[in-house]
Amino acid sequence: MHRESLYKRYIPSAPSTPSKGQPAYWFVFCSDNLLVTAEKSTAPIPCLMDLADLNLSPIRTQYLGTLDGRACYSAELLPQSIAPEGYVFSDLRSLYARFDEDIFRLAGRALQIMSWDQSHQYCGRCGHPTEQLQGEMAKTCPICQFTSYPRISPVTSVAVLKDDTILLIRHAGSRGRMRTIVAGFLEPGETLEECVKREVLEEVGLQVKNIKYFGSQPWPFPNSLMIGFTAEYESGEIQVDGKEVTEAAWCNVTSISDIPPRMSISREIIDWFIENHSNSV
Repeated sequence: MHRESLYKRYIPSAPSTPSKGQPAYWFVFCSDNLLVTAEKSTAPIPCLMDLADLNLSPIRTQYLGTLDGRACYSAELLPQSIAPEGYVFSDLRSLYARFDEDIFRLAGRALQIMSWDQSHQYCGRCGHPTEQLQGEMAKTCPICQFTSYPRISPVTSVAVLKDDTILLIRHAGSRGRMRTIVAGFLEPGETLEECVKREVLEEVGLQVKNIKYFGSQPWPFPNSLMIGFTAEYESGEIQVDGKEVTEAAWCNVTSISDIPPRMSISREIIDWFIENHSNSV
């Protein structure tokens, strides 16, 4: 990946009581949709002293740290909340083109922290109300002492290469005609490389070799970490499973179309393939 580190501008912080007196960035969610300005030419994220300035009353708020020295919060609204004048609630995926990379990634972090806080109000072991663990991003149960941290689900994403072609697939639930590379969740007891091999074999019936790490990307749809790889075709004939994958084909540079948007690591890997194989056609 060629993205700059988020931590050049953003300093994460465990829940605390930050100093007041300055406007803060507010990542406000209503049913997982983010509050942004309706006018696309202005800064999309509200920068306010308090959400009361917009007549909004959040169910819960979470302190996230600072961006360029300014405090950042995520906040959860009731599902029936109405956006204040001059603002709209938008699906985070649709906002990628409006945000710079750091704001988009921070919004994804805010969504995951908000969702984790929402779903961990009660202990998963005994059902008692949880408490915020002081100084950490964690919930603890005062009765059984069970502690919960935000969970991340690793997902491998792999470009299978054969000569001057790349394997592109179409998922059963994909939007429109979009084609992408093989991906799947890591299972208990697996290494990342074993996950790559299993997913390729399960979805398209192929064996792969020479698996190489490409890069990683936080992916809040839902709480995932996308881990990109390349791999070489070893053996087998394409046989799609018919459940998760409905089509698969070897594509050269000239036959690649309908690929994922630029915000995804899958697209970055496909772009890398195109860049490195353009002279072969």
